[in-house]
Amino acid sequence: MRFLLILLFLSPPIFSQTNYPKDYFRAPLDIPMQLAGNFGELRPNHFHAGFDFKTQQKEGLIVRAAGDGYISRIKISTYGYGKAIYITHPNGYTTVYGHLQKGYGSVEEFIKKEHYKQQAFEVEFFPNPNELPVKKGDTIALSGNTGGSEGPHLHFEFRDTQTEKTINPMFFGFDSLMTDTRKPFISTILVYPIDSTSVVKQSKRPVVVNLKLQPDGTYIGEKINAMGIIGFGIICGDQDNVSFNNNGVFKVQSFVNGSPSFGYQFDSLAFDEGRYINALIDFPRYKKSKLRVQKLFMKNPYALSILKTTPSNGILKIAPNFSQLYRIEIADFYDNKTSVVIPIDYSNELATISEEPLKTDYYLKANSDSNYEKESMSVFFSAHTFYEDFYLKFDVKNKIMTVHDDTVPVHSNFLVTIIDSTVTQKDKIFIASLNGKRISYNSTKVKNNTFSTYTKNLGEFTLVKDTIAPKIAMAKPIEGKWLTKDKALVLRISDDLSGVKSYNGYINNQWVLFEYETKTNKITHYFDDAFLIEGKNELKVMVSDNLGNSAIFETSFFRSQKK
Repeated sequence: MRFLLILLFLSPPIFSQTNYPKDYFRAPLDIPMQLAGNFGELRPNHFHAGFDFKTQQKEGLIVRAAGDGYISRIKISTYGYGKAIYITHPNGYTTVYGHLQKGYGSVEEFIKKEHYKQQAFEVEFFPNPNELPVKKGDTIALSGNTGGSEGPHLHFEFRDTQTEKTINPMFFGFDSLMTDTRKPFISTILVYPIDSTSVVKQSKRPVVVNLKLQPDGTYIGEKINAMGIIGFGIICGDQDNVSFNNNGVFKVQSFVNGSPSFGYQFDSLAFDEGRYINALIDFPRYKKSKLRVQKLFMKNPYALSILKTTPSNGILKIAPNFSQLYRIEIADFYDNKTSVVIPIDYSNELATISEEPLKTDYYLKANSDSNYEKESMSVFFSAHTFYEDFYLKFDVKNKIMTVHDDTVPVHSNFLVTIIDSTVTQKDKIFIASLNGKRISYNSTKVKNNTFSTYTKNLGEFTLVKDTIAPKIAMAKPIEGKWLTKDKALVLRISDDLSGVKSYNGYINNQWVLFEYETKTNKITHYFDDAFLIEGKNELKVMVSDNLGNSAIFETSFFRSQKK
């Protein structure tokens, strides 16, 4: 046993790495590198595509071009990366800078012209190579907190220009910008009975493995007595010497009796495979506890490119008269490693803890098309909408259709259809998702008496009528006031049902740019003398929701152009 343990801990890694330019790029910020998030980190519905650089808890830090090239894409959105700039470099890579406060100098002037050209805040455009060339170290923007950001930081990533696959920034020499001598940590290991005949420690439910720390920093797990087929899952993380918050690990690899079984390493990722994170983790447990257990097995294989596995897909068969040693190794990019070995023996002891009761009248097979219908309401799932087979909860009561709940991960859109000939004002009706008293809008098509929508969200659905206009209000009253010293106008806009679809602001009958921050429901216009006149100025704001209900807000203010 002791000799076999030594062999397991000395087993070589099974991954190889591509060579990338180490000295071509620089850091996008002038401050020391501290990470709020690293590449491949587990996020809701996706793996993190780059680095999140801390910006000292503030906005407005200078953001520099990581290398020579040209700004090839600019996207301004209220969600996602918010204000984002993309630079294409001549060596085949593209760098991305997200959650920006604004562009800098000529870049911001270029962006502003496009806003007014399209008369919209949310814009996306692709400058030609000669329009916005940059040199390594040029200031291109100021850091911010726009889009889906939950605090000031800079999102930064590398992409292969041809394939658009994202690449771990560590490969480009960024590992030299930070010190990391700390080993990744393991907080929990679970062992899963995989089918109805499997038992682990007299349980048909997942069981926590107790760990004992060894003097050399490795762990030995308690012996697992089991029968049938089983798999393991792990909760783990990593810290470096300077960032202190928990980030994701670079590599996870399991071994059975010294042979590689199941693993993954975060070298690069394609955007269209990001949702497979919900297959990798124990999704029901995550929805209930917010803890992400990374499963080291697949019941039903899925196409996540970073996985390296054998035909067993990480599943262990526990048979009589055959002991096994299961080993897990996790590592960061600096090759700091943490390992645990778990002995496994066969046991025919019957389960005293039964499976969680979850059977319904509807058994859905993930690899087949499925349709469920009741009382003129139906849902259609195409094959591979889900990762695994399961018992579906489906019912219709009081014109509300229940389609399971959010504890099952959905990979692709499914179709919800409701037929109702009794409703009036059909152009004001949409299929809503219900969560308690909360109503969420789904983009709905209407044909005769049939309403349909595509969604990735399970739960309750019903028809809702929206004839209520959005709300518009000034953050502070300005009617008849002098605003000569003010830098901006701020209004709040909102809609309680179908949500805000569009808005437009005008000063003295000219369209002006208002920036929309959905986190605060505020729109902001930064004063531009080109649209102002001496004395009285007229302001008009129009807001529409997704069902075409509109509101208009009008007021006036005074401003002096005299300096």
